[in-house]
Amino acid sequence: MSQDVIDLIMRDHREMERMFEQLKSDPDSRPALVPVLTTLLTAHSRAEESEVYPAAREEAGGAEDVEHSQEEHLLADKLALELGELDPGTSEFDSKLAELIDAVSHHVEEEEETVLPTMREGLSADRRAELGEAFLSTRQEHLGDQAEDITKDQLRQQAENLDMPVGDRTKDQLQDDLLEKGDK
Repeated sequence: MSQDVIDLIMRDHREMERMFEQLKSDPDSRPALVPVLTTLLTAHSRAEESEVYPAAREEAGGAEDVEHSQEEHLLADKLALELGELDPGTSEFDSKLAELIDAVSHHVEEEEETVLPTMREGLSADRRAELGEAFLSTRQEHLGDQAEDITKDQLRQQAENLDMPVGDRTKDQLQDDLLEKGDK
């Protein structure tokens, strides 16, 4: 199995797409599958935000693409939180699921067309392997987390990925500012 961070990210993307298809085609799987999807989404996002995006931004020259990807993560976090609060048998759930699928699918497509190719060109195979190890370790650490489990340090990292000053904001203030940024 490849430890190249790009391959690992793409493998997670395919797994999320598989889960989306199952959630759409098998409503009976929703109560058990939604928490699995949202924890994978959260773990994947936190690993990208802390390990991958800083390298893509600083070492591979992808600052603008990283900022855009971070904004999309903020939106996905918000939608995942909202989805988790809904009854899987309702039409409101169907609408929110469709919104999450659209947002994540759009993010995956853009990330695979911009951030990942920039990293493939701008980082050596050895560096991508190092990032792969760090990505897997951080992802593992966050498996079981949900979007609402975010820490202030993780919020600071999101703000840094957006080139947004943190200042002396409280965790709640920072989270509110980031959610507002993700709504744009």
